[in-house]
Amino acid sequence: MNRYSFVTRMPDKPGALHCAAEIIKSYSGNINRIQYDRRIDPATVFFEVTAAPETCHRLKEDLHAIGYLQETLPTLGFLKFSVYLPHKPGALFDLLTYITGAGANIAYIDFDDRRSDPGRVTISLNVEESAIVENLLDRLKSRYRLEILEYDTTGERLDDTVFYVRFAQAVRGLIGSAEDGFLLSLLHDVNHIVQELQSLGQDPREVFECILITGRTLRETTGEGFYADVQRIRISDAVEVFCFQMPGGGNIFLLRGPGEAVMVDTGYGIYHQDVVQMFQHYGLGDLRKIRRIYITHADADHCGAGGLFEAEAYMHTGSLEIIRQANRAYGSRSESSILEEVYTTIINLFSHFAPPESPELFPEGGVGMRSIFPILARFTVHDLEFEVLESLGGHLHGQVYFLCPEHGIIFTADTLINFRSLDEDRRRYNSLADFLVTSVNVDSDLARTERRALLELIAELDEELALTGRRCLVACGHGAISVLSEGRLEATGPVERYQPKGGRGS
Repeated sequence: MNRYSFVTRMPDKPGALHCAAEIIKSYSGNINRIQYDRRIDPATVFFEVTAAPETCHRLKEDLHAIGYLQETLPTLGFLKFSVYLPHKPGALFDLLTYITGAGANIAYIDFDDRRSDPGRVTISLNVEESAIVENLLDRLKSRYRLEILEYDTTGERLDDTVFYVRFAQAVRGLIGSAEDGFLLSLLHDVNHIVQELQSLGQDPREVFECILITGRTLRETTGEGFYADVQRIRISDAVEVFCFQMPGGGNIFLLRGPGEAVMVDTGYGIYHQDVVQMFQHYGLGDLRKIRRIYITHADADHCGAGGLFEAEAYMHTGSLEIIRQANRAYGSRSESSILEEVYTTIINLFSHFAPPESPELFPEGGVGMRSIFPILARFTVHDLEFEVLESLGGHLHGQVYFLCPEHGIIFTADTLINFRSLDEDRRRYNSLADFLVTSVNVDSDLARTERRALLELIAELDEELALTGRRCLVACGHGAISVLSEGRLEATGPVERYQPKGGRGS
């Protein structure tokens, strides 16, 4: 027995849902999940069913035969117009006959003969083919005085009687061409996250809007809309670190030494071309010099462009498994969370996820301890020696930190974030993920423990480095490179805004 999911569109009449359930029962199918909310879409019902492969195929055929099974996502248009009817019996009936005969579906109608223009009828239609619109308008113009109020073929003006079709068209606009089967599968996943958040008291429309805002933000902050906040700090006589704060998601760090550059985290894949152009602006354009990429964890904003560089990538085995499972909660106590699994699908899609394909993995076991964190390995960048510290898995299973105690810099991934250094747009974008998964940490208790331990470790390093007049640099997963000041992260050094030539605001 396997589990299958499908989407249905049912007529708005008593017994429609019962009819579908009867078909599923007749093939010994077991309904594992069903979701229908008339407030969102009065016709669309989502099913997950356990059945034998051969019987599932047959029950889908039966649903298809009665017109219930949704297998395509038509590109619908929206037409709103007014006509002026003669004041006589049957006038409205004749108009509706024309509309029905053209195959159009009425979404809205407004008529009241007590108004100052008593013959005026305003109608909105959802239409699948432009030919239907043209044919209908030609027929109406020959008979009535006609005013076209709105005509939209993008799907943006569709009403809620086809909410999921409208949402799918919006997603298609964000990701480009996509097969209907893929979008229907995505709709099923999105509906599942909506169902879960509704059970937690969230407004379903806010869920849909957050998903679309996530995609729009990423698309709108590429090309001319791209920008970054940049720090450049010398760590030793031979090595300097660049911190690039992306418009959305995590930081990219570049350690530049003689003859080689080493990257820590990659940002989203969707920003790759903009990042390459930015590197050129800062004299880092020879990508052949980027020979190694060290990944802190498997979220798309930290590893999602790793496969687009010709460099050896290094990560924890847990990060590789998260990428393979397409579930950011893999390996944690939240692993079964549908919110985490579906969010991973959505963000990977919108961000053009392209992680490293065959990364080198840090060895398991460890070669020692640093505070509460196992030291998995060590690596050097010219005269800097780094320890790879294994986290407890509070933010994500397989997350690691990179610490150079001698020269005083630690890459903390998302365990430490300088929120005060984030601009309003970045704060707003980061809040979307918090809303959709309720917490970006897969284990909040462990995340708090990790944070306390890192802050204590940084404070201890500060005491040691004070003898040489230096501070430990905290390279956060988001926000500016900082130092610890009275228990709080404070941005250090100048931060400049980068925008491409011809970009907005440049």
